[in-house]
Amino acid sequence: METLKDFLINKGYSKIKLKLTKTNHFEIKATINGIKGRFILDTGASSSCVGFEAIERFNLKVKDSEIKAVGAGASDMLTQISKSNHLKIGKWKKNRVALILFNLSHVNNGLINHNADPVDGIIGADILKKGKAIIDYQKKYLYLKLKEISLPKDS
Repeated sequence: METLKDFLINKGYSKIKLKLTKTNHFEIKATINGIKGRFILDTGASSSCVGFEAIERFNLKVKDSEIKAVGAGASDMLTQISKSNHLKIGKWKKNRVALILFNLSHVNNGLINHNADPVDGIIGADILKKGKAIIDYQKKYLYLKLKEISLPKDS
């Protein structure tokens, strides 16, 4: 019997290990513009985001945004946006990724208060949809669809 892993790998997916934190969140490693970071995987977050303090670290070009961020424990927060970023999660890569920037201190304070490490940001549903994500909660893996290779058509 074929396992889920074997099935997805055969369908062109990349396997990425997830770490379950003390707060029962999945943490994932990702690279933004060539710089490694730690992120919470959040299927309920509509947009992927990073904290204001990450602007220089990830070499982000930011613009003010009229959108107000709303999340667990916080609302009506000022945001900025950074477009055209390069994101890499495992072997999966995506160019021209937009990231929302906002004050992540309430998220990181909550993590620290529960003896978990702070994160650089959140990988949200926007990226999960682009990557045709499948999450194996039991085995703690995220699968993202690698780009399809187009084969030449027969003449």
